[in-house]
Amino acid sequence: MLLQDRLRAARDALFVGREEEQALFRSVLATEDPPVNMLYVVGPGGVGKTSLLRAFQREARAAGVHTVYLDAREVEPAPEAFSGALARTLALPDGADLGDAIASYGEPCVLLIDTCEAIAGLDVWLREQFLPALPERTRVVMAGRSLPSEVWRTDPGWQALVHVVPLRNLGSEASRRFLERRAVPKDQHEAVLAFTRGHPLATSLVADLLDQKPGLRFEPHQAPGMLQTLLEQFVQHVPGPAHRAALEACALVRFMTEGLLQTMLAMPDAHGLFAWLRGLSFVDAGARGLFPHDLAREVLAADLLWRNPDWHAELHGRARRFYTDRLQRPSAFADRVVLSDYAFLYRNHPLVRPLFMRLQSQWENTLPLQTDTLRAGDGGALIAMVDRHEGPDAARIAEHWMTRQPAAVTVYRDGGAAPAGFSMALALDATTPEERAADPAAAQAWAYLQAHAPLRPGERATFFRFWMAREVYQQVSPVQSLVFLGHVRHYLHTPRLAFSFLPCHDAALWSFVFRFAGMHRLADVDFETDGHAFAVFGHDWRAVPPGAWLNALAESRLGAGPAAAPPPARPEPIVVLSRDAFEEAVREAFRAYARPGRLRGNPLLRSRLVADAVAHDADEATRIEALQRLLGETSARLQADPRDARYHRAIDRTYLRPAPTQEQAAEQIGVPFSTFRRHLKRGLERVTALLWEQEIGMG
Repeated sequence: MLLQDRLRAARDALFVGREEEQALFRSVLATEDPPVNMLYVVGPGGVGKTSLLRAFQREARAAGVHTVYLDAREVEPAPEAFSGALARTLALPDGADLGDAIASYGEPCVLLIDTCEAIAGLDVWLREQFLPALPERTRVVMAGRSLPSEVWRTDPGWQALVHVVPLRNLGSEASRRFLERRAVPKDQHEAVLAFTRGHPLATSLVADLLDQKPGLRFEPHQAPGMLQTLLEQFVQHVPGPAHRAALEACALVRFMTEGLLQTMLAMPDAHGLFAWLRGLSFVDAGARGLFPHDLAREVLAADLLWRNPDWHAELHGRARRFYTDRLQRPSAFADRVVLSDYAFLYRNHPLVRPLFMRLQSQWENTLPLQTDTLRAGDGGALIAMVDRHEGPDAARIAEHWMTRQPAAVTVYRDGGAAPAGFSMALALDATTPEERAADPAAAQAWAYLQAHAPLRPGERATFFRFWMAREVYQQVSPVQSLVFLGHVRHYLHTPRLAFSFLPCHDAALWSFVFRFAGMHRLADVDFETDGHAFAVFGHDWRAVPPGAWLNALAESRLGAGPAAAPPPARPEPIVVLSRDAFEEAVREAFRAYARPGRLRGNPLLRSRLVADAVAHDADEATRIEALQRLLGETSARLQADPRDARYHRAIDRTYLRPAPTQEQAAEQIGVPFSTFRRHLKRGLERVTALLWEQEIGMG
């Protein structure tokens, strides 16, 4: 038997009450032609929906009926992700038909889908495509915090097949049975029930608290938030500080794994703490890790932010760095999952939350979206989309670029595979003057680069020329969210990306968001097409690389309200130098090498070369030391080739360990002065070339 089986058995043994709900399920299960095919369990957080679904699963198995349980928290809201998760649960081979597989188990079969609010975006697909394709006698049980959407209740077909099961707190008798099974002393039952009023999660938390602290007399203090008071007491009585830290860390992230816990607590081995978390009644285990009950999570996170904002910021930062590290590893599947986990860290961010809530409401009755490349036959729909929202001239320009850079187009498809929106990441560095002449906006962007941020050899620039949803254009929507996630992937995984431009039609809606995200308004690049004005925002990725950009974005402000921790200072941007300016800065640095004070103000101190060698908040003295070390180490590399060793000797006796004069340096080396000067010139050229390769990411 696996540990998870023992944990499940222990939790099952504590299930009490819900006799009416179980009787209803038995009748649906046992009747050959029941009046309903689907039960929809609805209730607030912590009321016991998951426990009830597990009880249904036990009932069905005891009756010899095959059951399939799926927790929607572990599924991305996309048809292929849902179908894939179900196929993995059924251990089906690739390509197997789900309907056929379920039918093969005999009839009836029970499908239990928990936490349905996590896949609200699949509402239409589930109702119109997935569920109708199941065998007729399949019994479906869904559970969520909200009532099923109005369509379920008004559609003549589904209205007859769905029965809503409201779930409320446990009654007094069931609550007492639970406390008895948890070995809570009878003389404490009245106080506990007066406090919890039969709320299953709250009652379980009290039992956990008393179990952690034998002999404790439960005397709850008056407070407006029952769970908050209870969890505060629980945290005060955990086995030790490390356990408290583990619980706080678990509250901040979407899914906790042992590796993530080790990172967040800076521990080489967190196995014992992970096992302790797994055993808590309000912490569940899923395919991707541990996760606290939603109410417990939010109360713990809010309490930590209020009680110890510095520690909250530190844990948040460690989780962010964990995800950022994984985002640097290109993987289509990992990108989607890790970006979701990364975004979860900001669910209560004062800027992100309003947009997130609007996005949630958009998902309610929107077909799920799939990300795809441009296919033959898409052009007409996409060009018509541009014509509708931006006008005929813009449509002509879109067709122009689709013909020349089809790989730049990402299409977002609805449930019927039709384009619901698209984004175009135009590679400016790959365009010709003739191509840009057909698009004034691209020509202006290129002119800006030439004047203010010229590309160095091998560097790339992206102009997100078009991005829109079919129905709502550039408003907050599922398409818009996927567009921006796609942009982040592009920033992270485009080699040698130097600059990006992002236009928007509604500057009033997006300018604050873009500024917050480190995208600066570039008025010189603003353009107008078909009478529509577009504001353009840009970012120099050489000045603030993707990793530093993510960190700066994350540290802007983690919480809301006066109790939030003050934001850390953002790192100074990297100075982007042309090749000529870089060479001059290297020469000046060598001249000042023996007198570090003269290195102050050298542009190399803010170059990528030095930034990669020091912490982002390093002071000037540390940067000077790093620059001296780089000059010395790079010069020493010349000694590896006997033909270049003479150049190193000239640099060494002129700058690193200087002789009083260059004439004396030539004498010490034993070469004529004219030869010495030639060696010195050639040596500086070689060292500068090596440093330049490091500066532009080729070394």
